[in-house]
Amino acid sequence: QVSLVVNVASECGYTDSHYKALQQLQRDLGPYHFNVLAFPCNQFGQQEPDTNKEIESFARKTYGASFPMFSKIAVSGAGAIPAFKYLIDSTGEEPTWNFWKYLVDPNGKVVKAWDSTVSVEDIRPHVTELVRKIILKKKDEL
Repeated sequence: QVSLVVNVASECGYTDSHYKALQQLQRDLGPYHFNVLAFPCNQFGQQEPDTNKEIESFARKTYGASFPMFSKIAVSGAGAIPAFKYLIDSTGEEPTWNFWKYLVDPNGKVVKAWDSTVSVEDIRPHVTELVRKIILKKKDEL
């Protein structure tokens, strides 16, 4: 599977546009070849203050989020979880705000990272291309 790993926050200026676009991407490309992987994080502006259950409920009810939502974590600095340390080490890009996006190929290789200001629509072609490669490879194997 192709994964788009995102550190999400419920009370950020980017919340509405990103959640809507992430869910649309999930709807269009998931869940067989692609998943958004959402990691709530309260490190930036304290914009994810709620409990894991409240965060998930907010995302599911407000945006119809159907992608996996993980427990609230740290994504940068000394307390960053190993998965984000790997993403940072692979790209040299450490999140400095909410809604950083990391594209990971089916082999676990980090392809690219984008900051909060880059829209999901702008990165859609990169995601679509990786998903297309998986589908064509499977087709060739049939």
